[in-house]
Amino acid sequence: MRRLNVAGTLVGSAFFAGIAALTTPGIAAELIMVEQPGCSWCMVWNEEIGVAYPKTDEGKRAPLRRVDITDGWPEDLGNVQRERLTPTFILVEDGKEIARLRGYPGEHFFWPLLGDMLDKLDEHRKSGS
Repeated sequence: MRRLNVAGTLVGSAFFAGIAALTTPGIAAELIMVEQPGCSWCMVWNEEIGVAYPKTDEGKRAPLRRVDITDGWPEDLGNVQRERLTPTFILVEDGKEIARLRGYPGEHFFWPLLGDMLDKLDEHRKSGS
């Protein structure tokens, strides 16, 4: 009986450690969208891409995180250069910037450019840097 409790505790601990790793900011890749109130191109992106993004493979690989620059720069992005232009999309992993796209070029150009950014993420992971 004691063996089962120890094994159950170990499995449970590993499970919860895995959950913590998935939910801890900076552990997984995320796509930061830098925006501000009144940004017309942000509104266009929201209409053309924003609703679908979380449902896409890209959105699952790098979930969207919105940063309103009028609220100040988040502390956990201290290693990422601040941005003034909106919208800007910054691909970040482990608190490190991988790639950046300034502006919204329209839906037909956004997806291939995002694909290029995600390719850089794959290269970053392979190199271990």
